[in-house]
Amino acid sequence: MAGVKYKLFGAALEALYFSGAHVALRPLVGGVGAILMLHHVRPPRPDRFQPNRLLEVTPSFFEDVIRGLRRSKVDVVSLDEMHRRMSTGDFSHRFVCVTFDDGYRDNFEYAYPILKAHDMPFAIYVAADFAERAGELWWLALEAVIAQNARVELRMGDVERRFETQSVHGKREAFDQIYGWLRRLKTEDELRAAMRDLAFRHSVDMARFCAELCMDWQELSALAADPLVTIGAHTVSHPILTKLDDASVRAELEGSCRAIEARMGGRPQHLAYPVGDRASAGPREFAIAAELGFKTAVTTRPGVLFRGHAAHLTALPRISLNGNFQAPRYAKVLMSGAATGLWNGFRPLDIT
Repeated sequence: MAGVKYKLFGAALEALYFSGAHVALRPLVGGVGAILMLHHVRPPRPDRFQPNRLLEVTPSFFEDVIRGLRRSKVDVVSLDEMHRRMSTGDFSHRFVCVTFDDGYRDNFEYAYPILKAHDMPFAIYVAADFAERAGELWWLALEAVIAQNARVELRMGDVERRFETQSVHGKREAFDQIYGWLRRLKTEDELRAAMRDLAFRHSVDMARFCAELCMDWQELSALAADPLVTIGAHTVSHPILTKLDDASVRAELEGSCRAIEARMGGRPQHLAYPVGDRASAGPREFAIAAELGFKTAVTTRPGVLFRGHAAHLTALPRISLNGNFQAPRYAKVLMSGAATGLWNGFRPLDIT
């Protein structure tokens, strides 16, 4: 199912680009700016089974995008500057913010030199537990379990399930089914317990992913010393917030701020909701973020920024630079607002 979805989306991007519709639609759907969302920037992996590939782009593609922004003369601005423009109605020039979620070390190794060379500001949203080496990147552990085994077994509710994962097709089917089941679990505790059991059964150490992939506080502090860099909050444990009660949501957001302030000396003013889609962050989370004083908070809902977002600064959409669509023409279509306009039924605001 995921493969079909990506093929259809890819076909839509191609049609918008080669027809020139993305250029024609831009005055109507381009908005006043955009926030780009990335996770990993690193060399490509050769593995045929990469269900999380959408979260990573290559350094060469990323540099193509950055050079394209320079040629387009769009203003690449910090989150603080974006907040100022949105709050004051300063829409004289279209702008773009560059953001990274989670705090991966490859952001420092591969993305930072490119951004530094072009003198472009950017933000990294940090999950405190990842920097503390106490986090659980369970979606990566799920990929590892399936990649490393020809058969995967787990208990799904009251039923013991077995997945044959010898072939790449079998691995993809198993990932889609297990991931979907985990996301549908009622509570975050259930999700984490199920994933810990699955990893234990198949000898995958979930703790190692933080140590291998995420920056620690020392690395983050070194990066944050550059004025180009903004450190934002991304909760403590990276939960799906809609699975938590009100007090737990506040604790995750406030705890993230306190951890970053204690380690880095400044309280973060900007937030990214973990996972961030409609099922993971909604009006309750938007309201709590505003109550806690965040200047802005970003989702993963697809879209560009419109003037109306000035009244909803804790419910901002982003444009994902998706690893399954690594071509400069796709980036042009996405940043034009045409693809997300179609996706959203040409509704400028998606805040419910």
